[in-house]
Amino acid sequence: MNTFLGFGREHVERHYRKTGQSVYMHLKRHVKEKATGAAAGAIPRRRNGKVFLDLELNRDFNGEDYEYEDEAKLVIFPDHFEIPLPNIEELPALVTIACDAVLNAPSAYKKQELESWEEEIQVSRHARSLRQLDNGVRIRPSGWKCQKCEMRENLWLNLTDGAVLCGKWFFDGSGGNGHALDHFKETKYPLAVKMETITPDGADVYSFEEEEAVLDPHISEHLSHFGIDMLQMQKKTENGHHTDNNSRPGISEWQAIQESGMKLKAVFGSGYTGVKNLGNSCYLGTVMQVLFSIPDFQRMYVGNLQRIFDYSPLDPSQDFATQMAKLGHGLLSGQYSKPPVKSELIEQVMKEENKVSNWHQQKGVSPRMLKALVSRGHPEFSSNRQQDAHEFLRHIVNLVERNSAGSENPSDVFRFLVEERVQCCQTRRVRYTQRVDYCIQLPAPIEAATNREELVVYETKRREAEENMQAPPKPVTARIPFTTCLQAFTEPENVPDFWSSALQAKSAGVKTSRFSSFPEYLILQIKKFTFGVDWVPKKLDLSIDMPDFLDLSRLRATGLQTSEDELPDLLPPIVLPEDTTDNSMGSIDSPEIDEAAVMQLAEMGFPLEACRKAVYYTGNMGPEMAFNWIIAHMEEPDFAEPLALPSMMDPGPSTSESPMGATSPANSPPEESISILTSMGFPRTHSIQALKATNNNLERALDWIFVHPEQEESDALSDTADTRPNDNALSNGNNAHSDSTLSPDGEATGPRVKDGPGRYELFAFISHMGASTMSGHYVCHIKKEGRWVIYNDHKVCLSERPPKDLGYIYFYHRLSSSSTKVTAPPP
Repeated sequence: MNTFLGFGREHVERHYRKTGQSVYMHLKRHVKEKATGAAAGAIPRRRNGKVFLDLELNRDFNGEDYEYEDEAKLVIFPDHFEIPLPNIEELPALVTIACDAVLNAPSAYKKQELESWEEEIQVSRHARSLRQLDNGVRIRPSGWKCQKCEMRENLWLNLTDGAVLCGKWFFDGSGGNGHALDHFKETKYPLAVKMETITPDGADVYSFEEEEAVLDPHISEHLSHFGIDMLQMQKKTENGHHTDNNSRPGISEWQAIQESGMKLKAVFGSGYTGVKNLGNSCYLGTVMQVLFSIPDFQRMYVGNLQRIFDYSPLDPSQDFATQMAKLGHGLLSGQYSKPPVKSELIEQVMKEENKVSNWHQQKGVSPRMLKALVSRGHPEFSSNRQQDAHEFLRHIVNLVERNSAGSENPSDVFRFLVEERVQCCQTRRVRYTQRVDYCIQLPAPIEAATNREELVVYETKRREAEENMQAPPKPVTARIPFTTCLQAFTEPENVPDFWSSALQAKSAGVKTSRFSSFPEYLILQIKKFTFGVDWVPKKLDLSIDMPDFLDLSRLRATGLQTSEDELPDLLPPIVLPEDTTDNSMGSIDSPEIDEAAVMQLAEMGFPLEACRKAVYYTGNMGPEMAFNWIIAHMEEPDFAEPLALPSMMDPGPSTSESPMGATSPANSPPEESISILTSMGFPRTHSIQALKATNNNLERALDWIFVHPEQEESDALSDTADTRPNDNALSNGNNAHSDSTLSPDGEATGPRVKDGPGRYELFAFISHMGASTMSGHYVCHIKKEGRWVIYNDHKVCLSERPPKDLGYIYFYHRLSSSSTKVTAPPP
């Protein structure tokens, strides 16, 4: 009753011993079935009127079959003396008031839920009083086009007069000609619905007068006025395919990934605990299931459970390690994954046979506290919207890095080095650099599909059906060989705006990427998503024959060859505005930027400062180039921070010669950035130098570290205590590899990487169902004890037919032997 923190029975004693707090409120809920003959549909009643902090039930007892009674009492430690509540006679008035306030207060979960939705779409003020013209307009179920031009995409139906017109124009020429907006300016008819989004579940509605997306609770009636039956409407996908709720990608994809229609056997015990869906939180559940199937994460958080709990701060709800250990224990202990007792099962079967399948399923653990902690301050993960599992995986790995400074870092198993070789096409000279990465993003070249002819025929039939306003043909899934995806990743790519230090001018350049080290656990993400005309991520319909075993040894980097000449280590000149004078920083802080391009990008919803940086770093070459820069840098931690250029008075890392030396508070790198670099194994002094030299840009700081290996012996101290000198650490794939990466002079200055052979076996994959990362559902399959297991929220079952070809993120672990045949990349 002092900190207002909640504890379970097994942890309250620890908190008492740790803090000396002796007064606790014990909350208990008694649930029982209603007596036979209770009114059907009656709402369960509480015997007292307390809200009980919105206590979460392990089962859904808010149905018509149950009622519950709440009990509250004060417990005084260490004697466990109990005082029932309410008790006005024995308790001081102040204590009674405090107890009532606690009992009636909304829970932190409820507050977070309300905050996450406070900026969500609201009901339009025009929805209930909308006047619709009786002009006899009837809209066909497909084959629409703009009434004022030939546009067939991004079409909007005005709900007042039934006019079908195109949406606004985008900077790259897509989107439409803005005829829907022009129509509103002429008629003042306020509401329009996007044609491609009409489904039995609803539609996207926009209010021109309110200038925002809105809800229309009467959308079904408004559409029926123009002859549109929502139950018969189909949803258009990114490829222009029309799919209803009973065709792909709805049902067939969902059936294949969830293995619907098969009699899956539920499994229970340690490692077979499900995760309860908190509402569009399946992306979190699947990622955490895979992470806690990796021994390093188990050892870090579950193996050290007692130590983490004993040394947790006074408010453990704000401690990352505590919440990770709590979830890991829930998933691996088996306490929350127990099969039903035989007597209970027989009783349930006798009551209602059709509920047996649900009874077989476990309840799962609820990761509410972890979600609240890791999503705090994040504009997307803190909401109740669906998210990209890959983005969340990178986010959680970043948090693990940040909270593992000075201790064991389980994310080391994912970290590897990529060697990038850039060649000037004119001089044929090369430059080798290294960067740290945690995931390989594989392109999915549709043009390499083995059923390309079938896809061409389908696309022709689809267009003909659309033009003739007929039903579309059955969609076709592109079947792409994995070897072509890997080949597309390794092929040379053009470097836009390449500046050749040999020519001292811009030139054509090509870049190839290879592995400088192989991680212990390899993550492969398939680039299944692209952007539609409305800039919403859309999913490509494809199937890839992912191998169970993989050999990437041929992709081992070889470094600079004797026959190659290096490009000079020179930086491109910094072009300053003409009015730069003396030591004034004003002109450097305010570079020339195409504000028109900035505003075009900002109108798409990107942060203003990010748009300014995008336009600046692409040399004011137009909004299209800037948009590509934004897409490539969205995941950087300083993505939305203001544009800041390095001072001309401090061109290098040296602090002794600079008038803005290390003693300047304004030039000190953020401690958070320093921690991230040191957690990767870089010495603290070297990390600070790199951040200062790159104006605290983490990505550029990593590049700087590889280009400027540390030379001062005093700098290579305890920050890399777990790395050992090994001259073979950066050698080719035929040599032995240590668990660290070293600089050329033999000093351990690189990031901690667990290098080894590039031979892997698939052990898990995460699959996505739906049209985009902003909607749909995630499940994961994990191979345990030689069996594939499907984790679908709280349901955990043995997999009968794991859909390996439909995955989104794949996880491979390194093979210790070479006895198994593996798939090798193309030469």
